[in-house]
Amino acid sequence: MENILNPYVGNVNAKISYMVKKGELIRLKKGVYAFGEEYRSAPIDMISAANILYAPSYVSFEYALSYYGLIPERVYEVTSATMRMKKEFDTPVGRFTYKSIPLKAYAIGIDWIYDDINGGKLIATAEKALCDKIRSDRGIGRLSQSKLETYLAYDLRIDMDLLYALDAGLISAIAAAYRSSNLQNLAKLINKRKQSA
Repeated sequence: MENILNPYVGNVNAKISYMVKKGELIRLKKGVYAFGEEYRSAPIDMISAANILYAPSYVSFEYALSYYGLIPERVYEVTSATMRMKKEFDTPVGRFTYKSIPLKAYAIGIDWIYDDINGGKLIATAEKALCDKIRSDRGIGRLSQSKLETYLAYDLRIDMDLLYALDAGLISAIAAAYRSSNLQNLAKLINKRKQSA
């Protein structure tokens, strides 16, 4: 690395521009960079990148549902929740979108995951990711439990066995924060299925 940096001693911006041009750094946004492929020992952690690009935020919605195996599709756009205004970043490593959610619902149902390579990162629990997704689908209106079950199975393609294993108590708490009848019905549906199993 020394031979790259020597011509630019004292000029950080010139160093960074040179390294971006050569592919040694990847610019995600102004002031945020990742190492180029040659200098990485592992792929870029998309959840960590999403957390850093726009804070405070946590990964949720479709990306988290795919992460937990609740939906069969592999999701390439990293979707996050934030208390701030909605935002989008198109980067060389992928697209990152941020949807605004109410402050009261923000802090419930977030996991902090740590590993020695990427450090700590924030992602919704499976319950919160599903609640965020349902609440963000404004066009569905108010759904009865049976219609909600159909929506989950056929519109979202949720793995219903995994769905019925979710924590209904946590979903109920999230529903109260969101003031959502659909999410309350989701908690009731899961409880009913567990009681009948």
